Amino acid sequence: MTLKQALRRARDVLVENNVEDAPLEGELLLRHTLKIDRVQLYLELDEELTPQQEQTFRRLLERRLNGEPAAYITGRREFYGLDFNVSPAVLIPRPESELLVETALSIAKSRPLFTIADIGTGSGAIAISLALALAQSKIYATDVSAAALKVARLNCRKHGVSDRVRLLEGNLLEPLPEPVDLIVANLPYVRKSELNPQFEPPLALDGGADGTESIEQLCRQAGGKLKSGGSMLLEIGQGQREAVTAILHNIFPGGEVEVIPDLAGIDRVVVLSLSAGPVQLDRQPLHC
Repeated sequence: MTLKQALRRARDVLVENNVEDAPLEGELLLRHTLKIDRVQLYLELDEELTPQQEQTFRRLLERRLNGEPAAYITGRREFYGLDFNVSPAVLIPRPESELLVETALSIAKSRPLFTIADIGTGSGAIAISLALALAQSKIYATDVSAAALKVARLNCRKHGVSDRVRLLEGNLLEPLPEPVDLIVANLPYVRKSELNPQFEPPLALDGGADGTESIEQLCRQAGGKLKSGGSMLLEIGQGQREAVTAILHNIFPGGEVEVIPDLAGIDRVVVLSLSAGPVQLDRQPLHC
């Protein structure tokens, strides 16, 4: 079987089983099997797979058809144009979370962000993306999971930011040693009744009865951890705009609140600004 034939067969079987992005998923699994990059794959489409490679590729496809995410199978995921290690200890970074990074960088254009806290960092994708883009910022990254922080530490070393991203174990904002200019958080926001964590860690998904329990807890901790004039960015789930903005208005009655939709038009990021006026966000297209 040639690489071209293997790609075609993988695409067909993934499509038949209603796997989204079937061509891309098939390509990722084949590249992982062969330990080659995308350029090399398409330069060698007429090369033959060895019997051992065919067997390995078939096993990977079976795992994907059984519902295991491709990111866990390959141990890698791209986020904000960067390659990150992932494992079942962390939530797989989603493209919609890139809006948190874009919004933070937009705020950084209007005022200095000397200290940033990424709460519930998981793989460290958001913290590391910000560290690479904002060389003068000191970044704290917290997570309650020691296993998740091991993955984040590996990614910090991989991207050369171990000296500027300080990993802290603990609940939400509790481990922070000082108030910060910006809090960024992609916390669990799946409603408990909708939870089906077959592969991803329940701790990273379960947002309680209405999906906002962790978000509300964070907001109640933020008063002493956010500098005067600081901002907080919260990723939310579909239909949670009113609940989260109500929480913020209740806890920070003098704060300015803005909601930003993602590319699908779904309300995705809630921005709290403690400055005198609303944060002026730079409306640049989402990074891809």
